[in-house]
Amino acid sequence: MEKRNVMDILRERGFIKQTVFEDDLYELLGKESVPFYIGFDPTADSLHVGHFLALMAMSHMQKAGHKPIVLIGGGTAKIGDPSGRTDMRQMMTNETIVHNCECFKTQMSKFFSFEGDNAAIMVNNADWLDSLNYIEFIRDIGAHFSVNRMLTAECFKSRMERGLSFLEFNYMLMQSYDFLYLFKKYGCKLECGGDDQWSNILAGADLIRRKEGSPAYAMTFTLLTTSEGKKMGKTQKGAVWLDRNKTTPYEFFQYWRNVDDSDVEKCLKLLTYLPLDEIAELCAYRDERINKAKERLAFELTKIVHGEEDATTALKQALSAFSGDCDDIPTKEISGGINGIIDVIVEAGVAKSKSEARRLIDGGAVKVGENKVTSYELTISDSELKEGIVLHKGKKVHVKVVIK
Repeated sequence: MEKRNVMDILRERGFIKQTVFEDDLYELLGKESVPFYIGFDPTADSLHVGHFLALMAMSHMQKAGHKPIVLIGGGTAKIGDPSGRTDMRQMMTNETIVHNCECFKTQMSKFFSFEGDNAAIMVNNADWLDSLNYIEFIRDIGAHFSVNRMLTAECFKSRMERGLSFLEFNYMLMQSYDFLYLFKKYGCKLECGGDDQWSNILAGADLIRRKEGSPAYAMTFTLLTTSEGKKMGKTQKGAVWLDRNKTTPYEFFQYWRNVDDSDVEKCLKLLTYLPLDEIAELCAYRDERINKAKERLAFELTKIVHGEEDATTALKQALSAFSGDCDDIPTKEISGGINGIIDVIVEAGVAKSKSEARRLIDGGAVKVGENKVTSYELTISDSELKEGIVLHKGKKVHVKVVIK
């Protein structure tokens, strides 16, 4: 059976937002193994949900026979990308960047392979950017960029009113040089990324065509947003991380279990490997039956990131919380002598502060077992806590609280 062109797969699942020289790129991807790259900022020791879509795209491309190059922006992290930002990024030490790269590689290995056919490779642009001679760089690379044209790029326009430093203005040149360097060393012909990177990616492809006289391509992916246009992967506690120590498998599962009905089908297409006909069947109904699709979405994503055992456990915990069976609900141990409901809520991690706990009670969002908490003065005895109580915050957070 002939292998399908990966652009067909990506397009039908909703990944592709923009391309350049699309017909030529389609032909290239259909006839040979193409090295391609996506850049990642090493600004944390874990990837998060915002990276998930790019990782899945890389997975599909490797499965179709193409070679992923993971570019870690160790050099550009020292400058700052103005795209979508209103502040300068924190400078990082080399030791921190190396540590973060190791964490990334472990997490990325869940999506694509760094061994075998079309093995992915990881490179750090600090290896070539740190040693650049500024005069040579401006002469050889800067000569190919029009300042007037750069100022029309969305990534710069959005910063103009607040102020755009010359340091950040160099970012487009640096990213374009990355593409040129990877083209020369690894034969990389395609840069991919989120659609907010379109201007920078297009500039790199254009630089290769101008300087090397060779074809190079750009392709951006849709951003992972809700039906309301907000970026996915944010909660009241912050980002949804792929690291279990930052976001537990159960919290990760619950995030996807609770996505809006209108976002389920899109997420299943973009973030799972389920066949499209199965996804269509799961999402055929918009009544309470959509909850089965949400459970499947949460299970499949948790399985990819944390493995099938953790996904199964998280599913059992979620079902137990809704059925009232507390055996599989996450347990939080607290010290004896903490009996006031406000203190219990905070110690159990259901609220960050006493004031937040009071607001939750005022809003009718807290239950102990099946009983709604209506008073700040409620106390829970040590004997009750030794047996364990189930604390509920709304419909999404369920914790079994016991004395240590």
